[in-house]
Amino acid sequence: MADLEHLPAIEGRKIHVVVEASRGMTAKCKYDPKKGLFVLGKPLPHGLVYPYDWGFIPGTKAEDGDPLDALVLHDAACPVGCLIECRPVAILKIEQREKGKEPVRNDRLLFIPDADKAVKKEILTDRLKQELEQFFCAVVLGSGKTLNLLGWKGAGHALKAIRQAAA
Repeated sequence: MADLEHLPAIEGRKIHVVVEASRGMTAKCKYDPKKGLFVLGKPLPHGLVYPYDWGFIPGTKAEDGDPLDALVLHDAACPVGCLIECRPVAILKIEQREKGKEPVRNDRLLFIPDADKAVKKEILTDRLKQELEQFFCAVVLGSGKTLNLLGWKGAGHALKAIRQAAA
């Protein structure tokens, strides 16, 4: 398997997103650099499935210590470990609280795949934003985490966050 620890976040005008959970999955996998494999991370609460491919941006480090989180808005379901070259669409700014710990930012970045020219940035309607907010809040049920949604920003803010997290 490729060395995901050293894969750059940005290549030219494309952002790299590595899939951890395919659209329709009920559990998330997590990349284990020591094993060089994806391992089962955690199941979603009952009744939930990933609405789109979910993953991370390699070569970045968010405030929570993990790579930046990414959701790729498209109709396909790519396999776990797949690299999707993307264009940023938006960022949902989130403050995450975990019992006994200080709150940290754990933003969600949204993308469209560069290879699928049929997917337009306009896919992210107000209705879809509301549905995704509900999904992100529901995913943390029973985990001891709570989310405070701080609002949406556009593609330029997403790109700036990626560059900062890659530095």
